[in-house]
Amino acid sequence: MALLKKINQILLLLLVLTVCAILYNKVHQVPSALKNETVDLESPEEMEEEIPVVICAAAGRMGATVAAISSIYSNTEANVLFYIVGLKTTIPHIRKWIENSKLKEIKFKVVEFNPMVLKGKIRQDASRPELLQPLNFVRFYLPLLIQKHEKVIYLDDDIIVQGDIQELYDTKLSPGHAAAFSDDCDLPSTHEIVRSVGMQNTYMGFLDYRKQAIRDLGISPSTCSFNPGVIVANMTEWKHQRITKQLEKWMQRNVEENLYSSTLGGGVATSPMLIVFHGKYSTINPMWHIRHLGWSPDTRYSEHFLQEAKLLHWNGRYKPWDYPSVHTDLWENWFIPDPSGKFKLTRPDS
Repeated sequence: MALLKKINQILLLLLVLTVCAILYNKVHQVPSALKNETVDLESPEEMEEEIPVVICAAAGRMGATVAAISSIYSNTEANVLFYIVGLKTTIPHIRKWIENSKLKEIKFKVVEFNPMVLKGKIRQDASRPELLQPLNFVRFYLPLLIQKHEKVIYLDDDIIVQGDIQELYDTKLSPGHAAAFSDDCDLPSTHEIVRSVGMQNTYMGFLDYRKQAIRDLGISPSTCSFNPGVIVANMTEWKHQRITKQLEKWMQRNVEENLYSSTLGGGVATSPMLIVFHGKYSTINPMWHIRHLGWSPDTRYSEHFLQEAKLLHWNGRYKPWDYPSVHTDLWENWFIPDPSGKFKLTRPDS
């Protein structure tokens, strides 16, 4: 009898252990969707990298922002995240435009730029007041606006992209370089345009070499300049080298000493970048920044050359949404009308 009782106790204990084991497996079972044999999970290296593109949305020229975004989005399969930077007063307009057009599918974040960071840093200049607009200096503050990315693309709004933005993002930056730009002497095909309209492509055209502070830099006035309308930036290097602080220092010195002005070739945003990045930047493929399309209403590139270009830039006074301007058809292909009707193209028959 005692033996039978002992056997029953052992059987009961085994039953309890079996039930506990079953319950444990139920609770801790790995879902089938996470098992390697049932689903092909991407490793971190294989996951699609996000490409952050920073572009401004300024009052009076938001159609430019929309056309630029439209051209980028339409020509790539890459995972692009647009950072659209605006002032408090302009943000509702650009958000509504995107959300009520075919661009509603894009990934974007709207970032407000506080113009108070520029207080005391901009010398008033009446010759080209549009160059003093706060958003013209957004490129100086990239790490403050874009926090989580190691590599960032900045684009002026008066561009369109005809290539795959992934290719521009893949631009290699040399060790120790915080940014890559396109040299103003890098493409022989543009030299005739530069000469014909009297543009400058050296530091002499941007800095006042009559000033001792400029001469003390030791930079030859014949040094080739670069255009900061297209930037591929390394945020870690930018912060490590305190690029923003360096740029602000030269802005403040210009207020005090008038070292450069908009009467010179590049206005007030290019000049401090030429100083800070001199000899310390990588280069962008020249076809990824075909510029000067807005410099003259009469000077044109060949159609074949423009078709080969990856990115077109209407830097200068003559913008493709205004009249007169050149190669407007290439820009207008990507323009999306404003649902609110506030922004309208200026054309000869309008």
